[in-house]
Amino acid sequence: SEPGSTPSRQPVMADRSECTSAVLGQELYASIRSSKILVVGAGGIGCELLKNLALSGFGDIHIVDLDTIDVTNLNRQFLFRKEHVNKSKAETAKAAALKFNPNISITAYHSSIMGPEFDLQFFEKFQLVMNALDNLAARNHVNRMCQAANIPLIESGTAGYLGQVTVIKKGVSECYECHPKPQPKTYPVCTIRNTPSLPIHCIVWAKHLFSQLFGEADDENDVAPDSNDPNLKEGDAPAAAAPAAAAAPRKTTRAWAEETGYEPRALFNKLFLDDMNTLLSMDKLWTKHKPPVPISHDSASALHDAPAIAPGSSVLPDQVVWSISECVQRFTASVTALHARLQQGQVCSWDKDDDPAMDFVCAASCLRSQIFGIPRKSRFDTKSMAGNIIPAIATTNAVIAGLIVMEAFKLMSGRIASCKTVYLSRHALARNRLLNPITLAPPNPKCYVCSSNPEVTLTINLATATVGQLADDVLKKALGLVVPIVSYKRAAGELVELVSADEEDLELQRAKLFPRTLHDMGFVDGTKLRVFDDLQRFNFELVVRHSENIEEPSGFRVGGAVAEKEETTAPVATEQVKPAAAAEPMVVLDEDDGPRTHERDGPDGEPAAKRRK
Repeated sequence: SEPGSTPSRQPVMADRSECTSAVLGQELYASIRSSKILVVGAGGIGCELLKNLALSGFGDIHIVDLDTIDVTNLNRQFLFRKEHVNKSKAETAKAAALKFNPNISITAYHSSIMGPEFDLQFFEKFQLVMNALDNLAARNHVNRMCQAANIPLIESGTAGYLGQVTVIKKGVSECYECHPKPQPKTYPVCTIRNTPSLPIHCIVWAKHLFSQLFGEADDENDVAPDSNDPNLKEGDAPAAAAPAAAAAPRKTTRAWAEETGYEPRALFNKLFLDDMNTLLSMDKLWTKHKPPVPISHDSASALHDAPAIAPGSSVLPDQVVWSISECVQRFTASVTALHARLQQGQVCSWDKDDDPAMDFVCAASCLRSQIFGIPRKSRFDTKSMAGNIIPAIATTNAVIAGLIVMEAFKLMSGRIASCKTVYLSRHALARNRLLNPITLAPPNPKCYVCSSNPEVTLTINLATATVGQLADDVLKKALGLVVPIVSYKRAAGELVELVSADEEDLELQRAKLFPRTLHDMGFVDGTKLRVFDDLQRFNFELVVRHSENIEEPSGFRVGGAVAEKEETTAPVATEQVKPAAAAEPMVVLDEDDGPRTHERDGPDGEPAAKRRK
């Protein structure tokens, strides 16, 4: 316009959809408006993602999440408010997202994605699936369902300041299980019960103790000294130092506590004085380990060894390591509070946000650490270690959610060749960027989920392993099957079905076949099984190898196929991002509070439905 004249104005667009169409282009926007997509998870990433999808105009969104809202979610899951605590995440997120764009359809399911209602026919209704999950079991399951339905999956995850997004398409890119993921760290029972050497050993012991005292009674996982420790030679029972204890019938910690009425002083002396003396009587344990120094309630109460805190220090109370006397006070108070719950009929489950439960674990672990000469941890550190917590950063979730939608735009416009795996780093790396895209890696030809000839090797002791262990521990827990069907041919050519998807048949098999050993069933070294999952709709050949030398605590080893690729697996939460030209296995990152496994997302031990036709 001429100087002094009134500036011309651009025409104002009628609504948000008109603006979005102008930015994305009419063809892509029309595809988005007519699309039907599935979002799995309504947590930290899920809230950000649902908001982005609503504002972008995706016409028909379905969201699945079994969780309810906890007060600790409110600092980063911004669709939720204080009044929403204890309500369904999926339903509440739906209501909040519709306020951003009431012209779309959102369907919410307060349910586990591994439920029988979410079968192959359900997944086939969608053009695209987006994962915003926080555990491996559910991620593996959705990966398999998308492979079976042949629909693209956008996988994502965050861990603190780190994050990533990748696109998974059958036959085009590697699936989520093409490379093995790090498993949760486990520790030998004898180390936890007898010879701890690290703070985490004491923290795990304290969590087990909490469950023993205040949770569901479980005599199989007692925390008392273990006389079956493999470091003890045969016949090396507790020595004469405790003849009365050796002669008395064994009593569980839970039974002992109930007999004493959960009296804190008596319980303290049992755990940190009497049990320690019992351990000291096992002489052979201390030839290679540092022996414990037992401590009584009275002597511990007199120890005031709190670290010096400078005046005006910015250290938070939870970051201060408790003195031994404060540990005694916290132990006493938490035992009293938790026992009161038991008397009211409450069965406690450990929760890092439950103050008495957290105080008990911190105090008990610090006391045990003191006895074994292990550095004590603050309440803050104990909470992080006990809950496997990686701090959740709201900004990271927002960045990753935005990247998910960017990849979704590419898929909706048919440009899968343009899709990338994108890594978010804490510090600028390649080409001075925080975001580093790399080309999608091709499928692993040996993957037992997405390859054309899937095969898995199971190494197990045929003489001791049972059919029940094969079905429940190997197939369901280790390999993540939900409704497994297992059959094999005997030497005579007879086809035998070991595990059925039919509830009536399975009940009969559990009674008659599951207690039998694999050797009794005619298994030999090299026996091949045909395994099929009736819900996930994928199958593979399981080659069974015999061995009497299994070091794994589980009693078996799953190998071959995927497991042989361990040396090339990317580490968890690494910032060593490679240049864009290099192919890299997918890093395992968990959204929200870090690596964990929800029981709601894992197999429940029984098939949820009869065989689907």
